[in-house]
Amino acid sequence: MSAPFVVVGGDAAGLSAASKCKREDPDRDVVVFEKGQWVSYAHCGEPYFVKGEVDTLADLLSLTPEDVAERDIDLRRGHEVTGVDTDAQTVTVDGPDGTFEQPYGDLLVATGGRAVTAPIEGADLGGTFPVHGLDDAAAIRAYLLDPDVDALADVGGEAFVDRERVERYGAMTPPETAAIVGGGYVGVEMAEALADWGLDVHVFQRSAHVLGPFGEAVAEVVEDHLREQGVTLHLNEEVARLRGDEEGRVESLECYDGSELDVGLAIVGVGIRPNTELLSGTGVELGESGAVAVDEYGRTNVEGVYAAGDCAEDTHTVSGEQAWVPLGLTANRAGRAIGQTVAGDPEPVGHIAGTAVVKTFEMECGRSGLLPEEASDAGFEPVSETIETRSRSGYYPGAAETTVTLVADEGTGKLLGGTIAGTDRAAVRIDTVATALEADMTVGELERTDLAYAPPFSPVWDPILVAAKVLNGRL
Repeated sequence: MSAPFVVVGGDAAGLSAASKCKREDPDRDVVVFEKGQWVSYAHCGEPYFVKGEVDTLADLLSLTPEDVAERDIDLRRGHEVTGVDTDAQTVTVDGPDGTFEQPYGDLLVATGGRAVTAPIEGADLGGTFPVHGLDDAAAIRAYLLDPDVDALADVGGEAFVDRERVERYGAMTPPETAAIVGGGYVGVEMAEALADWGLDVHVFQRSAHVLGPFGEAVAEVVEDHLREQGVTLHLNEEVARLRGDEEGRVESLECYDGSELDVGLAIVGVGIRPNTELLSGTGVELGESGAVAVDEYGRTNVEGVYAAGDCAEDTHTVSGEQAWVPLGLTANRAGRAIGQTVAGDPEPVGHIAGTAVVKTFEMECGRSGLLPEEASDAGFEPVSETIETRSRSGYYPGAAETTVTLVADEGTGKLLGGTIAGTDRAAVRIDTVATALEADMTVGELERTDLAYAPPFSPVWDPILVAAKVLNGRL
């Protein structure tokens, strides 16, 4: 029998690969090491759990440890892989019973990413959170509850939640003012979640706009919407430090311009970085992004070693270059493909277009492909147009203003990317752009696409088609 397929990391990419490999090759031993206790959970659902739209932590689990065991996968939680020897084909594991060596025939590194809080001083104070894991989400929700409420019962009381942390925050007086440092995906989602608890919410963004990857047109629409919802935006303001009280609990925030704000809770998430330290000294190559470089099958440059998920790069659909876009579908899809490849039937992990959607309050946003600056960096000559139109026929109830930007290459007319924002089913429309990018369509071809029309769903000219028509006219 061949040596085991060993997976480092028990979340989206790791368990997708393990499950697919075991399904295709039931006789293969599959071992998954996870240093924490939570496996296969929805990172993207954490703000909605904090808000209360998701009832318990268990609702965010795709697979429980019992589900994994039923698939005959050897899942070992509380086991941290601390080293990889690619010559001996072993990994070093620290577990509850000590350190040991585990041989592998194939190895998947699916170590994910981590939230970045540096260089903000005081990011480790009580009452500050990165929102990068279910224990963070549980602690935040406990902190927002009245001390008379049983915090453990409220979060669901799962056996492997950090009970001490939940009980500690549950016993505290809830905060009144919250600072969110970083206006990215999680930042704007958490603004909604915390405002729903009645907090005075402030978002600090060191650049001119929130949601940088979505472009200026979307950012301006979102910023107006956040202000309408009572969120205070501090744009072009960089946070220098968080200050704590005598008990080590955050009580104020200070920016580099000297301005200060009294706060009782701080969300700090100024970025994400791939967890690749495990591969230091192994000869496994990293890409320009710092994530692991892989080929079309998720293979690294070292025989028998694969990488997928938030720690790995992928090939961009539009540029053809390696790119790092840490998103859930990318991780699940790549993991599943690698599991099939390891089982003996090679399957490409697929390309990525950086397609993403986000919601804050009633505003939905989507993006896919390359925006103008990204397109220029990739060697294109970008031309873009932004339009505003209605989401449905004007006479039908519920029609809302929708903003669409499309980007094309001036010389070829090739569609390069696009963004959208609006309050009426706007985000899902970005899938049309993503599909067109995958098909390598020109703007003219997109304009001639036969999209569905009926007054409750769309005008005769869908907002994406209106944008394509305007941009194609310019071209």
